Amino acid sequence: MYKTKKIINEWKWAGLGLFIILIIGFGIRITNLTILPIFVDEAIYVRWAQVMANEPTLRFLPLSDGKQPLFMWILMFLINRFSDPLFIGRLISVCTGMGTLLGVFTLSYLLFKSKKVSLLASFLYALSPFAVFFDRMALVDSMLSMFGIWTAIFGLLTAKYKRLDLAMVTGFLLGFAVLTKSPAIFIALLLPSFWFLTNWKGIWRLGATYLIAFGIYNIQRLGPNFGMLTSRTGDYVLPLSHIWTNFFDPLIPYLKDFAVWIVTMGPFILIPLFLIGIYVGFKKYFKETLVLFAWFLFPLFVQAELARVFTARYIFFILPYLFILSGMVFLSKAKWLLVTSYGLIGLFVIQSSIFNFYLLTNPEKANLPRGERSGYLEEWTAGQGIAEIANFLKIQNLQNPKTQIVVGTEGYFGTLPDGLQIYVNDIPNIVVIGVGVIVDGTPKSLREAVDAGNKTYLVVNKSRFHASAEEQGFKLINKFTKGLRLPDSDQYTKFGPQEELLFFEVLQSK
Repeated sequence: MYKTKKIINEWKWAGLGLFIILIIGFGIRITNLTILPIFVDEAIYVRWAQVMANEPTLRFLPLSDGKQPLFMWILMFLINRFSDPLFIGRLISVCTGMGTLLGVFTLSYLLFKSKKVSLLASFLYALSPFAVFFDRMALVDSMLSMFGIWTAIFGLLTAKYKRLDLAMVTGFLLGFAVLTKSPAIFIALLLPSFWFLTNWKGIWRLGATYLIAFGIYNIQRLGPNFGMLTSRTGDYVLPLSHIWTNFFDPLIPYLKDFAVWIVTMGPFILIPLFLIGIYVGFKKYFKETLVLFAWFLFPLFVQAELARVFTARYIFFILPYLFILSGMVFLSKAKWLLVTSYGLIGLFVIQSSIFNFYLLTNPEKANLPRGERSGYLEEWTAGQGIAEIANFLKIQNLQNPKTQIVVGTEGYFGTLPDGLQIYVNDIPNIVVIGVGVIVDGTPKSLREAVDAGNKTYLVVNKSRFHASAEEQGFKLINKFTKGLRLPDSDQYTKFGPQEELLFFEVLQSK
C-alpha cells in the first residue's frame, strides 16, 4: 500500500501531463478526419480490406502487390461496422499514432529517467504537423512507427534485465512490424544496439526475438503470392552495386528532400531543438544519445542511398527518435540553454498550431511540401469528388431500385476504381468497372451497358479525357476541382493547369 501511494505521489503530475498531451494529440488527429481527399494507396488498402472481409480465401490479397497484410487484417474486422470506410481506416492510424506517442514517452523515460524529457518529447510528437499528417491517413506507416518504437522499448528492457520473456515479447512486436511493412528490417538490424548500453552478456536472448519474428513473418507463406514480397524488391530498391558506381546520387537529392520535409512539416523550429538536444545528450548520456541517433540516422541514410522512390511517409517510422533527441534539451542545467529552449518550444507551438489549423480546416492552405501537396491534393492520386459521386449513385439506386447502374472509371486499380468501390461495395445494383487510363471515346463495356438499358456513367480525370463529350453523347453531371498547382512546381512556373474529376452520364452508344 505504501509503495502504491509513493508511486501515485511520484507520478501524479507527470501522469496528468501525459493525459493532457494524449487528449491534445488525439483531438488534433480525430478532428475532421476525412477532410483530406482519399489518397490512392488508401483507396487500395481499404478496398483490399473489404474484399478480404467478404471472401475468406483472399485473406492474403495484399501479397499480390508485394505488400504485407497486417493493416488490412485489422481493418477487415472493423470495416463493415462503420458507414464510412475511409473514416475507420484512418481511425486505425489515429490509434496507432497514440500508441507511438505513449512509446515516445516510455522509451525516453527508460533511457534518461527524466519526466520532463518524456513529457516534452511526447508533446513535440503530439503537435508536430509531420506526425499529425500521417497519423490521420489510412496508410501502414503509422502502424509501422508504433510497432517500431515498442519493439525498441522491449529490446531495451531485454538488454537491461536479460530476461527471456522480454525477448519473446520483443519478438512478437518485431513480428507484427514485419507483417506491416518491409522497412521493419531496419528495426531488426538495430535491436542489438541496446546491448551497447549495458553489456553483451546474455545477448543470445536476441535469438529468441528473431526466431519468433521470423516465425510470424512466415505466416505469409500461407498465401499464394508470398514470393511477391521479394520479387518486387527491385521495383523499390537499387542494387548494392550502386554504392560503388554512383554513391552520391540519389543520396544527396534525397537528403535535401528530407531537409525540406523537416523544415516544412517538422516544423522548422524543431531543428535547433534537435541540435541542442544532441549537444546536451552527447555531453551527459553519450551511449544513449548515440543509440538513438543510430535509430534515426541509419534508416534515413540507407533509404536515401538505395531507395528508387523516396517520400516523406517512407521515413515516418524514424521520427519518434528525432522527437526524443529534441526532448533532451531538458537534460541541460545551463540556464541560458533552458531559456533558449523554452523560447524555441513556444515558437514550435505557434508554427505547429498554424499548420495544423489549416490541415484540419482547409488542407489546400496548409504548408505542405511540394511532393506531398502534389500527391495528396493536386494530381490523379487525390480523390476529390469520389465520395460525392458515390452519394449521387446511392440516391439513383434508391430512386430506381430495379435498374442496374454501371460506372466506368479511369484506370483499373488505385484511386479509381477502388476509391469509388469502397463506398458502393454493399450495393449489388451498382457495378464499378475500370475502362483504361486514357479515355478517347466510349469504352466498349459502357456501350454495351447503355444498349442493355442500364444507367451508365463515366468518371475520369480531365487530363486523361481525350474525347469530345458532345460527340460521344456524354452529359456532364458534375466536376470536382483538385488543388491548385502552385508555381514553385518543377513542371509549372505559374498557377495551373488545374486537374478536375469529371462525372458524366453516358446517354448513347457510339
